Amino acid sequence: EVQLQASGGGLAQTGGSLRLSCAASGINFDGYAIGWFRQAPGKEREGVACISGSDGRSYYSGPVQGRFTASVDNAKTTVYLQMNSLKPEDTADYHCEADPVKIPGTYSCDYFGMKYRGKGTQVTVSS
Repeated sequence: EVQLQASGGGLAQTGGSLRLSCAASGINFDGYAIGWFRQAPGKEREGVACISGSDGRSYYSGPVQGRFTASVDNAKTTVYLQMNSLKPEDTADYHCEADPVKIPGTYSCDYFGMKYRGKGTQVTVSS
């Protein structure tokens, strides 16, 4: 059984930092694309980052570009999201999703939903 578990959320002040983790069991992230998503109460789901589990290439949404950085560990079992310069509008429930890449050497995240989805972790940024 494949499971993804996000952790590391909590309370931070504006300008502060948090690091989220997405740990996988049942799969190895090599050959997968992993997306970080967030959803705030009353708002639509938003994709914030996508990372290649094979080589760590990544891309980000506009609101977090330059502040958030995704990475993957050497064992390819955990993906991280380093969040710096946090803003109150970053407050949301964050979770990770993963999908096998369709073409080796490429990666992309379907923001309408990926094959595996984990439970979220709450991030709250105070002003």
